[in-house]
Amino acid sequence: MIDLLGGALPREACSRAGCTADAVWRIDWRNPRIHTGDRFKTWLACDEHVDYLRDFLAAREFPLAVKPLEAARATDDTEAAS
Repeated sequence: MIDLLGGALPREACSRAGCTADAVWRIDWRNPRIHTGDRFKTWLACDEHVDYLRDFLAAREFPLAVKPLEAARATDDTEAAS
């Protein structure tokens, strides 16, 4: 892909520390102690680390949703067009 300025777009890498693999999962989560109900943070994950990152957040009882990255991207595009 090329951005509007002609440079390559940054690739979406896994959020696990030290991992440089391409992300294929999107994890939307929030810490209810500091985030309001409409504010979510997003982590990206490769196949190898999606369970690790999901379990890390679930152990802290943070609300979360895991979606394939492409499906999440399509949903975001649809919502932006509304």
